[in-house]
Amino acid sequence: MKTLYIDCSMGAAGDMIMAALFELIENKQDFLKQINSLNLPKFKVLAKSCTKQGVTGTRIIVNINNIKEISKDVNISRKLKKNNNIQKQTHLLKHYHTNFNKIEDTISSLNLSKKIKNHTLNIYNIIAQAESKVHAKPINKIHFHELGNIDAIIDIIGICMLMEIIKPQKIIASPINMGSGFVKCSHGILPVPVPATTSILTNIPIYASNISGELCTPTGAAVIKYFAKDFLQMPNICIQKIGYGLGSKDFKIANYLRIFLGKTKTTYNSSEYVAQLQCNLDDMTGEALGFTIDLLMCNGALDVFIIPVQMKKSRPGFLLTCICEKDKSDFFAQLIFNHTTTFGIRKSICNRYTLNRKFFTLKTPYGKIRSKIGKGYNTKKLKLEYNDIAKIAFLNNMSFNEVSEILKTRKK
Repeated sequence: MKTLYIDCSMGAAGDMIMAALFELIENKQDFLKQINSLNLPKFKVLAKSCTKQGVTGTRIIVNINNIKEISKDVNISRKLKKNNNIQKQTHLLKHYHTNFNKIEDTISSLNLSKKIKNHTLNIYNIIAQAESKVHAKPINKIHFHELGNIDAIIDIIGICMLMEIIKPQKIIASPINMGSGFVKCSHGILPVPVPATTSILTNIPIYASNISGELCTPTGAAVIKYFAKDFLQMPNICIQKIGYGLGSKDFKIANYLRIFLGKTKTTYNSSEYVAQLQCNLDDMTGEALGFTIDLLMCNGALDVFIIPVQMKKSRPGFLLTCICEKDKSDFFAQLIFNHTTTFGIRKSICNRYTLNRKFFTLKTPYGKIRSKIGKGYNTKKLKLEYNDIAKIAFLNNMSFNEVSEILKTRKK
């Protein structure tokens, strides 16, 4: 199984995660060209090769109006004092204080795939929920100081773009080193970890160290929480690549985040627990239901389906079922509440048996076909990608079943 293991022994920050993932891809210049072409205010993402304590890695630098890495009140004050251009000062402050609705509008307007946009907005939603809880304010009343500025948006978008390029089947993270001491932010001097980060990392293993400073930022915490499926020490993994994302600060211990790309083995006859969320609906249009199903699937639901049912007062309706990972049931319940008319959702935990899956590309005289093999329980199954078969059938004036039978007889 294609696996990413994120080593958070020196915490986690958005730019470090992005830099480590950047080292794992092949077409680095293509990625930089793509992210720098986004329709955002004047900025440029640079990937710089650096060395910390003898280890070479990458630092991601975001230049906004030729000012590097604007992320703290104190940094903005220094930069603005040196900048005599009033228009640039106004521009920086405009993007320094913002709210979740403006962030949503900004991300939605970008020339990115729907999947990347959704991942980006979901990560920001995790941050917004934490800030809302800490400050006891609705999400639309929260003002993002360190998190809402343009370089943080770019970090999260870049991470989501890189995840889409790498396409890992599983992401595991280590317990997270938070550091210690105090940090200065827009609300004053706060203990490490700051309240927002602490809220985000609820139910995730963390620990303090004798390193004085904030090692895990709210952005880094939200990214790890969203993508990582498990939090444990390094599993048995056959390493293929290692990415080193270097931080901007220097400590006695080398300040970098490592991400290992490799293969892990899963045992046959595996079973796992999933959550099943259900609700009855009789007052939604087919268009709205279809939109909700697509949204849930795009956000990582394992399966979503509807069944026609007869409800009270003899009204026809639908039973909506969403199957998701157990630890993400609250997230999907919120999506269902936001995008349907239901007032209640039933939740049940189910044990699911799964075959061990292996993905590959099958070369045929008609072209490449994406495929997967499932093994386990004395069973072996081959599944070919529907879209690829449909394309071949259409181009060759063949039936779908005819193409399927021809391809199934071919060996990998």
